[in-house]
Amino acid sequence: MSEAITAFQIRLAIVDDLPAAAALAAELVRMHHRLDPQRFSLLSANIEAGYERFLADRLRDPQAVVLVADATGEIAAYAYGQLEPRDWMRLLDAHGRIHDVIVAGGRRRAGVGEAIVARLVSELRQRGATRFVLETAWRNEAARRFFAKHGFEPTLVEMTLR
Repeated sequence: MSEAITAFQIRLAIVDDLPAAAALAAELVRMHHRLDPQRFSLLSANIEAGYERFLADRLRDPQAVVLVADATGEIAAYAYGQLEPRDWMRLLDAHGRIHDVIVAGGRRRAGVGEAIVARLVSELRQRGATRFVLETAWRNEAARRFFAKHGFEPTLVEMTLR
C-alpha cells in the first residue's frame, strides 16, 4: 500500500488523465457490484475503456466537471459531477449532481476526498448550481458517513424488487 500523500493538487482533468481516472471509476463500479451484484451491473467486460470514452465526452460538455487529484504526476483521486435540469419525476429542481468520487485505496484519509468534493461543489456552483444531490450505495456505510460529515443529508431511499 502506498504511503499517505501530503501534497496534491485538485485540478480539472485533461485527456492525458483519462486512463487513470477511468481505472478509478472502474474500481468504483466493481466495488458497487460487489456490494450488491443484483442492483449494480458491470455493463461491460472492459469497464475502463467504456469509462474512458464516457469521460472524454464529459470533458467536452460545459455542464460537466471532471476533476483529478494530482499527487506529483500520480492520479490519487477522481470526481465527476454535472449540472442537471429540473426533473419532474424526481420532484427536483435544477441542481448539481455528484456522480462519482473515489480516492485511490492507499491515498485515503489524507484530505484528498474532502478537497476534491469541495472543488467539485465549487466548480458546479460557478456554473450556476445552488443545490447538490448525490447517490451512494446503501451498503456503502463509509461513503454515507463521509458525505454526511460534509453536510449531505439523506432525502430519498431507492428500493429494488428482486
